[in-house]
Amino acid sequence: MFDYFVSAAITMLVVLDPIGLAPLFLGVTGGLSTEERRKVALRATAIALAILATFGAIGAPLLHALGITLPAFRIAGGLLLFAISFEMVFARRTERAPDEVENSAREHRLHNLAVFPLAIPLMAGPGAITAMMLLAGEARGDPIRLAGLFAITAVVVGLCLAVYLAADRTNRLLGVTGNAILTRLLGVVLTALAVQFVIDGIRGAFFA
Repeated sequence: MFDYFVSAAITMLVVLDPIGLAPLFLGVTGGLSTEERRKVALRATAIALAILATFGAIGAPLLHALGITLPAFRIAGGLLLFAISFEMVFARRTERAPDEVENSAREHRLHNLAVFPLAIPLMAGPGAITAMMLLAGEARGDPIRLAGLFAITAVVVGLCLAVYLAADRTNRLLGVTGNAILTRLLGVVLTALAVQFVIDGIRGAFFA
């Protein structure tokens, strides 16, 4: 059982990669205030945790019942991620932010940002969902192992939240020019990640 918990902790740390998410969080929340970033971070991590817990509990049978394969999940995640990376590279997100001056419109944007791309697919993406379902399958219905898996997942998501909340300090250090450069560079990285998702999905669908 100890080996299972260690394996689960390492797996979830690797697939969620809290440290690696910090610069991406800065990139996609460009133009937001400190308080708005905090709200987005809290919502994104809560949504991601709920999604991962759900897929850990009923994910495999649900996908099987719907006839959806994991490679299809990877391809869909890659296409969605490509859309947001395009906006980052060409600064579309920060350019349209000042136009949303009404509180209701801005709040709606913050909710959307927390869901996509932060919760899905950056945190609860194809890799994390797949890992969660596989680890839940390895538990073989043992309630102690399943409880441990969910607790480990909650801790790792909590680490992501801590990294998000600390990212604002990095934002202040970078300044306007540094943030503009970082956003575009990360947009390119995110584009490559999106393409890799699609490649992995095609490979899994047709060449597995």
